Amino acid sequence: MRPSPAPPAPPAESPAEPIVVWGAGAIGGTIGAMLRHAGHPVHFVDIVPEHVAAIRAGALHLEGPVAQVGVAAPADLPADLRGRFKLILLAVKAHHTEDATRALLPHLADDGAVVSCQNGLNELVIADLAGRARTIGCFVNFYADYLAPGRILYAKRGAVVVGELDGRTTARIAALHRLLQTFEPDAVLSDNIFGYLWGKAGYGAILKASALTDDTIADFIADPARRAMLIALVREVLAVARAEGVVPLGFDGFDPDAFLANDAAIAAAWRRSTAAPPSRAAASGAISPCASAAATSPPSSRRSAPRRAAMDSKRRSPTGWWR
Repeated sequence: MRPSPAPPAPPAESPAEPIVVWGAGAIGGTIGAMLRHAGHPVHFVDIVPEHVAAIRAGALHLEGPVAQVGVAAPADLPADLRGRFKLILLAVKAHHTEDATRALLPHLADDGAVVSCQNGLNELVIADLAGRARTIGCFVNFYADYLAPGRILYAKRGAVVVGELDGRTTARIAALHRLLQTFEPDAVLSDNIFGYLWGKAGYGAILKASALTDDTIADFIADPARRAMLIALVREVLAVARAEGVVPLGFDGFDPDAFLANDAAIAAAWRRSTAAPPSRAAASGAISPCASAAATSPPSSRRSAPRRAAMDSKRRSPTGWWR
């Protein structure tokens, strides 16, 4: 487990205008709160009035083992936001990327960029709407969970990677990398951002398959009877990636190459997967925009299908597609 980062010092240089975080739930709320705590100007946008009010009142709190942080920041409902901005961190659920992108476009500067801080291959959707020149890729794998208006659990650090869609090292991607190092000191600047996203899609196939059972993810992965099926799922996703000309990359102990290699490599990868199982909520994305890793639940908990459905429904209401 990565050690908790030291409390960030105020940045030597800070953007002249706010960083807009569009969707202030588990991912956006965590990143935005840590950036704001470090002294960066952050403006949150969310559809939950109570959450917006809490942020404005200085009651946005991160809790948990990684950080205990409380911040205040400007926050608006989408209809109330005014102005255009150069940097928008998009942190809504994958299946609502198109709607959210259409909503934010009037607020994106001509020379600005949308950064997909999401789970999935949403950069493709954003680029279709905003243009590839105004789209930046981002991969996140930390564990966080929206608990209630103004309350977010930051449970575990994880990989954070950014990159231009065409793999170039530009001034703006270097600046974004430095910015995100304020949040995650080990953040990576990559020339193969789609490699990370497709690698996670392979990992996500395992998580999504677990939703078909009442087992915890740990028990689901550990069952020998399912091993051949899960390996085949991962291989299928990775085969699609390679057909797209992408070389999938590993992260946080997950090695996609192992699933395309021999039995010994697969066995080693399997042991790593079962040693530190992800949360149930990590399987909340879509496969093609893929699954993903973001929220936490006790790995020992066992839920029946009706109870899981009820809990998932509760998470979606009233927060809708912003979580």
